[in-house]
Amino acid sequence: MGKFNYSEDLQFYIESLIQEKESVDVEFKSAAGGFPGSFWDTYSSFANTNGGTIVLGVKEKNGNFSIDNLTDEQIINYQKDFWSNANNRNTVNNNLLKNEDVVVENYKGHKLLLFYIPRADRSLRPVYRTTNPYNGTFRRNYEGDFKCTEKEIQRMFADADDSRPADSRIIDGFTMDDIDLETVGQYRQLFNVSKPGHAWLSLDDKGLITKLGGYRKNRKTGDEGFTLAGLLFFGKIDSITDVDCAPNYFPDYRENPNNDPNVRWDDRIYPDGTWEANLFQFYKRVFPKLTSVLPKPFKLQDNIRIDETPARVAVREAFINALVHTDYSVDASIVINRHANRFVFSNPGNLLISKDQYYNGGESVCRNKSLHKMFMMIGTAEKAGSGVDKILKGWEDTNWKKPYVEEKYRPDKVVLNLPMESLLSQDVESELVRLYGKEVINIGYNRLITLSIAYTENEVTNERLRYAVDMHSTDISRLLKELCEYGYLESNGNGRGTRYHLKGMGSFNLNGNITSNITSNITSSDPNIASNKKRMSKQELEMLITTNCTSYISLEELASRVNRAPFYLKNFIISDMIKKGLIERLYPLAPRHPDQKYKAK
Repeated sequence: MGKFNYSEDLQFYIESLIQEKESVDVEFKSAAGGFPGSFWDTYSSFANTNGGTIVLGVKEKNGNFSIDNLTDEQIINYQKDFWSNANNRNTVNNNLLKNEDVVVENYKGHKLLLFYIPRADRSLRPVYRTTNPYNGTFRRNYEGDFKCTEKEIQRMFADADDSRPADSRIIDGFTMDDIDLETVGQYRQLFNVSKPGHAWLSLDDKGLITKLGGYRKNRKTGDEGFTLAGLLFFGKIDSITDVDCAPNYFPDYRENPNNDPNVRWDDRIYPDGTWEANLFQFYKRVFPKLTSVLPKPFKLQDNIRIDETPARVAVREAFINALVHTDYSVDASIVINRHANRFVFSNPGNLLISKDQYYNGGESVCRNKSLHKMFMMIGTAEKAGSGVDKILKGWEDTNWKKPYVEEKYRPDKVVLNLPMESLLSQDVESELVRLYGKEVINIGYNRLITLSIAYTENEVTNERLRYAVDMHSTDISRLLKELCEYGYLESNGNGRGTRYHLKGMGSFNLNGNITSNITSNITSSDPNIASNKKRMSKQELEMLITTNCTSYISLEELASRVNRAPFYLKNFIISDMIKKGLIERLYPLAPRHPDQKYKAK
């Protein structure tokens, strides 16, 4: 993603920060009464998450902002306070900032003090205030700063120690009786195909597993035994899920090829007791299903058909990455979803590198090195550092939208999305030309991609565009504002939550009725789907909502079904229905949870 030079268009940058309000990577703090003590909580949370900007000199209350009017003397004193405490281990354990990361800016005649907090390298995490990590470590989500639990902190310390990969831990008390010999035999066959005559193939089963890192001896203590990697890859499912091994282990594959919201899945592969659901068997069963929907161009090499397309390589890498980068101590499942228009790979844990490093490629830090070796020796995994590159290049070569990765917390998860949609297919181009005229094709690549996403995904956001164009979020804000001014887009919402729709495809009036000039002639044969032209009382709308909420459903999907604007439903209907006890939230204690869904009681 593009790097922003804050010295350019400074006023627009400050304005965009204030418009975003407090979000996942921006926080304003009043400093009228002194250097705020809560500064270091946010410093820790930004450092342990994805970085962010702290702005001193702006007071926020109930969504309203006022300027502190900091004096030059206050600014100088606050800078001294910061540098003094940043290098004081009684205040914070790591100083991550350089001189250029602390900036004094003038906004409409007022002085502001900005701190650019980077994401800490994994070797430096956790970043914590005071001298006690278990009482001073914070992370960031859409609700603000939250204090980490003891287990979350322990996982950070474990990730920081590259010399002891998580899967090298010896699990006491397990023997060859816990290993599935059929899996070992099948692995040998693939190993021999990938590396014919390899010396390790002459070893017995235990010897082969030892060479792969699945069994080892601790040279310091003399202890020896099967490792976490050995049991996860070759073990029997009852042994893997033993309380002393990986009790949270649950690999889960689901497919919904029709994107039917009323059907959870058409096919599912999970540990149902009918097979030994170790990682090797899970990979063998799931990978053919993932690749069965990929395009198969006809290509011959030496009169042999070549099926190893860039997209296939990309999906394989994404799949294996999810398995070898999982933190198997997290209470969450590996979930692989195949939809009609995308793959979604979700694995427990956090990214060990920043998102910028992820997209730039060439840098890889593996959480489970032995698992990676086991896949690599049968030719299914790339060498360290090239996996993400293969994923990005495979999607680019197929002319599909750029993959994008997300981090979620509690439980910790990394979610990789691979959209199987063209950046600008002929159909999308034709529709944009129909809507806006032929001149739309010449408005510039980034603008055209923005309109394409808004059309194919029904909306576009600043966050979504960061994974599609090489621009800083502030420049993206400017681009979206321009497209609104030019009449291509219209906005819905405020701040970081603003969503943009193609002009005429997402507007709504005060009653919340869609006024799209494109879809106004479309009717539905489903009685549960509201017609565009139909007006109804609040009671009728509530009844329609409960009919469509028999299972948990997102706000966007609900709005689509009842043909009302999401903003209108959330602010004028749903909150009232929750108070009445008609519907409930999936996350009742976090109303603003990014994955919030609703269900009728």
